[in-house]
Amino acid sequence: MRAVIVAGVRTPFARAGTVFKDLTAVDLGEIAVRELLDRTGQPGESIDQLIYGTVVHDPRAPNIAREVGLATLPKSVPATTVSRACATANQAIADAANLIEVGYADVVIAGGSESLSHIPILVSDRLSETLVQASKARSVGTRVKTLAGVRPKDLLPQQPQIAEPSTGETMGESAERMAKENGISREDQDAWALRSHELAAAGTADGRLTAEMARVYVPPKFEAVVERDNGIRTDTSAEKLASLKPVFDRRYGSVTAGNASPLTDGASAVMLMSEERARADGAPILGRIRSYAFAALDPGDQLLQGPVLAAPVALDRAGVTMADIGLMEMHEAFAAQVLSNLQWLDSDTIARERLGRTSKVGHPDIDRINVMGGSVAIGHPFGATGGRVTMTLLNEMARRDVELGLLTVCAAGGLGFAMVVERV
Repeated sequence: MRAVIVAGVRTPFARAGTVFKDLTAVDLGEIAVRELLDRTGQPGESIDQLIYGTVVHDPRAPNIAREVGLATLPKSVPATTVSRACATANQAIADAANLIEVGYADVVIAGGSESLSHIPILVSDRLSETLVQASKARSVGTRVKTLAGVRPKDLLPQQPQIAEPSTGETMGESAERMAKENGISREDQDAWALRSHELAAAGTADGRLTAEMARVYVPPKFEAVVERDNGIRTDTSAEKLASLKPVFDRRYGSVTAGNASPLTDGASAVMLMSEERARADGAPILGRIRSYAFAALDPGDQLLQGPVLAAPVALDRAGVTMADIGLMEMHEAFAAQVLSNLQWLDSDTIARERLGRTSKVGHPDIDRINVMGGSVAIGHPFGATGGRVTMTLLNEMARRDVELGLLTVCAAGGLGFAMVVERV
């Protein structure tokens, strides 16, 4: 059986600490899944499995898939939580396709959610150990005595950061290093960021992007309504972007808040079916998954070049070349990362030295890549972005009558993902 995608939806993506600050990742996931069911008309009883993910796990709800499922589906529907950094929703979609293609399911919902407004703050090991010991104390006196051993320095929380445990390097620092090593200029990064905002603003204005979104009524009063991404800057310009100071290398750097994706809250959900079931139900088939591939490289190397390794494998598995790709969606963690990925894909030297190939992989013309902007403008809720790029690509392929599309996602840990989709 072949797996097809029949529908997908997402919440608007909102900068962390803004309109979704009172919603958890579970809350956002529930909104996306519930809207998906409403749009498709599929009863909850028809869903064989929910595969859902997040990156920054809430210790109070470590199995986010089950919590989202309990709120939106019959309690008999199994749910699995996945996590593969920024490619989490891609992992969920790939797992759903696998279940369908081996005949273990006919209808699966996959996706992911993230609330970066709710980042768990870690305490010191000493404070953690003391609190555990105090909780085991058999008397108030013993508990007080145990807690009295806490010193002021033990109360200092560990500052959260998006860093590689194996290298200690933050993702922004990695992007900065990639820009230097690949000769990616500040001007080119800012130009890509401006392009992302302008195209996303156009896609919002004409309704192409907002058509993918669930309208969110914000609790507790449900009076505020969020209907669009709030990170898209319609008033930005090359001059405004050029005025921003570098963040990760303040003296010699080129990565700024303007040419990097912001911390974001949001959720996505995608419905996959076996092609036979979709045709039997009369469900509109948006596209078929032709192939996918995951790849990895040393995090101490160029951390965000994973898509360059994954893309040619996915293309080979699909039996096509980059010349066959009509549209491409590339996740934009940083403008420096996008431009570095494109540079490597277009290099014969990289093909020989890194990929074991005789010639470059190539990429589509720039005007066929991220045609409605990308994560730099739209935002990047880690667990949800994979669902967004998948649906944005398929919807635009339908509008432009494109047969084959490619999506790529870079991820922490030196991971990369690529998927080839085709219209049916």
